[in-house]
Amino acid sequence: MKSKIFKAPSGAEIPFTELGFGTAPLGNLFRALREDEAQATMQAAWEAGIRYIDTAPLYGLGLSETRINHFLRGKPRDSYVLSTKVGRLLEVCPPSERTGIGKFFDTPSRREIYDYSHDGIMRSIEFSLERLGVDRIDILFVHDIDVANHKSAAVRDEKVAELMKTGYGALVKLRDQGVIKAFGAGVNEWEVCENLAKQGDFDIFLLAGRYTLLEQEALNSFLPLCERRKIGIVIGGAYNSGILATGAKPGAFYNYDPAPQHILDRVAGIEKVVAKHGVKLVEAALRFPLVHPAVVTVVPGASRPEEVALNMRTLAADIPAALWADLKSAGFIRAEAPVPGSK
Repeated sequence: MKSKIFKAPSGAEIPFTELGFGTAPLGNLFRALREDEAQATMQAAWEAGIRYIDTAPLYGLGLSETRINHFLRGKPRDSYVLSTKVGRLLEVCPPSERTGIGKFFDTPSRREIYDYSHDGIMRSIEFSLERLGVDRIDILFVHDIDVANHKSAAVRDEKVAELMKTGYGALVKLRDQGVIKAFGAGVNEWEVCENLAKQGDFDIFLLAGRYTLLEQEALNSFLPLCERRKIGIVIGGAYNSGILATGAKPGAFYNYDPAPQHILDRVAGIEKVVAKHGVKLVEAALRFPLVHPAVVTVVPGASRPEEVALNMRTLAADIPAALWADLKSAGFIRAEAPVPGSK
């Protein structure tokens, strides 16, 4: 497994493996996993050489973090990189009122409370340290400070203001104290990341679904800013929540909803170009974002050992340089987007 040393603007050095391990499925996302299934999946990732693990309190309402605790127990702390998130506190509630009904299954009865304040962040990381069973966390991401979760730009902007007024100070304090090495935000909107980067000393962002084979608007201003500032990018949602893995078939998902026709049409066009070169769409989709100089890793999820093996094979696929040239010629990849073999 290839790795890359990320030198954060704060001075910390963090070794990322090319593939990370996204642990939302370990929180029983979409289906309940048995404990032995969850542990076997993490073991398969470890044996494949994956050493970056990303989690969050939201994933299974604490379940993902506690399962990671079980797996990491006894492993040297410097042998892996661990990130989790802040911005939500979990409150005990009746089962009928828990967060994520129909999305997360067989989880503790907890409801989310958004809190981006200084005290909220300090409480959140304290709970995460206990659930994870570790003394420090490498990266702390502010989670879901976007329109998708807060329902309007006005509310999102209020949350950003709350973060920068008091929560930001907590992040800096935790980094200065060595409780974390770096901090950033994990969101679905590059515009929010750019806004935060302009307001504070952020090290790294987890950008989900907004720099992919399908979408490259982040090249307008955000990714060039990251290059200039040496800010790292973790890529989540490389398949745009499904359609770049399944292709433009009926019922394909884009941004967690059935894909609209214009997205289906664009993906179908990409598929035609990719197929001419004997390459699978999913293979090109996983490889493409990794080439950008600001990107440090890409994080697909897995809920079975077989899915970890599939991720490894997908990344290892041989993709001819002519495929990228044809995608650019057809207008599916922006001219300025870095591709394998480009300088």
